[in-house]
Amino acid sequence: MNNSDSSNPDSKKAGFKNLELHAELLSNLDDLGFHSMTPIQALSLPKILDGQDVIAQAKTGSGKTAAFGLGILNKLDVKEFRVQCLILCPTRELADQVAKEIRTLGRKIHNIKVLTLCGGVAFGPQKGSLEHGAHIVVGTPGRTEEHLRKQNLSLENLDTFVLDEADRMLDMGFGESIAEIIRYLPAKRQNMLFSATYPHNIDELAAKVMVNPRRLEAPDQHDANTIQQLLCQITDKSKRTEGLVSLLQKYKPDSALVFCNTKQLTEDVSLELRNLGFSSRAIHGDLEQRDRDNRLVQFSNKSLSILVATDVAARGLDIDSLDLVVNYHLSRDPEVHTHRIGRTGRAGNTGLACSLFHESEKYKIELLEAVLEQSLERTVIDPLDPGFRPAQPPMATLQIDGGKKQKIRPGDLLGALTGENGIEGSAVGKISIFDRSAYVAIKRTSSKQALAVLNDGKIKGRSFRARKI
Repeated sequence: MNNSDSSNPDSKKAGFKNLELHAELLSNLDDLGFHSMTPIQALSLPKILDGQDVIAQAKTGSGKTAAFGLGILNKLDVKEFRVQCLILCPTRELADQVAKEIRTLGRKIHNIKVLTLCGGVAFGPQKGSLEHGAHIVVGTPGRTEEHLRKQNLSLENLDTFVLDEADRMLDMGFGESIAEIIRYLPAKRQNMLFSATYPHNIDELAAKVMVNPRRLEAPDQHDANTIQQLLCQITDKSKRTEGLVSLLQKYKPDSALVFCNTKQLTEDVSLELRNLGFSSRAIHGDLEQRDRDNRLVQFSNKSLSILVATDVAARGLDIDSLDLVVNYHLSRDPEVHTHRIGRTGRAGNTGLACSLFHESEKYKIELLEAVLEQSLERTVIDPLDPGFRPAQPPMATLQIDGGKKQKIRPGDLLGALTGENGIEGSAVGKISIFDRSAYVAIKRTSSKQALAVLNDGKIKGRSFRARKI
């Protein structure tokens, strides 16, 4: 039986300094501006730090990664160069995001090595990295299982096991892989399971993994005050894209996420938007990893305005200032709908979620309203403005053919860009470093000069090719 706790702590009063965290972690949290805990952090962190197994139900954007990340880092023994923690995630994007956040949280603890093991990238380099050891492994179930099976990864010294977005992993068919991975885990360990929803099969999974877990449920931070939901009726099924364009003309979002139910539809809709002058790209599971990385980076750094995505591909996307979410089609699952709209209205911001529907889809709305226990506001689609010209994104993205493998750090890029004959530091936006490439957002008006600076100059004494993407 699970011990359940669904209390609603006052996150404004719950400070990190009240926890038994190492001084380095508290100092870093202060530097990052993290002074008070989110509800899920206030609920789970005391129990995690006490060594208890926890099952936590919390939505994306609730601060759950910091909750389990701080627990892991607080008990990490850096001097013991062994895999002490395994975190499983459903997608490459989420695994990369989790690894990045843990590195950020632990940046004042020297020599922490966090390694990602995900499919869609070369197997050999991962094997080589494992040979050199790691403290924390973040991986997808399939690739992690493969490394275990080939004896590239040892978990005999592991003391913490985390399942992140467990519901989605089960939905994607990773149940057997997870069960196989569990066989490699030592009996004595701390377990944490985080899930946005709580379907019945979560209990079955928890029973295999956990010992007397505490079940925790954070209150939903997305309420009527933070997210405005609109149902937008179209009169003709064939003019659904016109309805989408009308919404984009009306609200003029800097960043919009459009959800489609199929991979092909994401490509079709995105192409139509580009033909109309919008800054738009599709993202789905059939894309090459390089293309996925490019598009996600561009969207997150404000050099791409509209991302048209499937539900799976958008998993793990973390954009705090997302202005608009559009359901091109209503989801068949009310829980998926809730997860979609939860992408906006985050980090204290208000958000807008619009769902296109035709008269024939009214049954979906009735089901959705029954699950949400609320009536949703209906509106009509405005006529298209033939004179409308979409605004270009404020930023442009430059890609550099060098990354972590070439020892490039964000400071190196910033120094190269703002040095002699360079651009103003205020023109440089988000910098993302991958294994063999780096991306930097530049104000669009300064992008031509920045590109010339990078191609004509050097980074850490070496020449690297840069291009605008």
